[in-house]
Amino acid sequence: TVANLGMTDVRFPKPVFAGDTVHSVTTVKDIRESKSRPTQGIVTFLHQGFNQRGEEVCTCTRQGLMMRKPA
Repeated sequence: TVANLGMTDVRFPKPVFAGDTVHSVTTVKDIRESKSRPTQGIVTFLHQGFNQRGEEVCTCTRQGLMMRKPA
């Protein structure tokens, strides 16, 4: 990661309680080349957190500036 460009659609649909076990899942939603930085690209992620019952307790969309693979 070169830089975090921002987070949107941040939600906490269910509460988290002391003693809960939370795990996260990250999904890549979109990838595009940077117009101004040829060695980097912009990736859109969906981050989700789930409790031990499988209920979604938090979610957000994040964009990050990432290094590209060498050609």
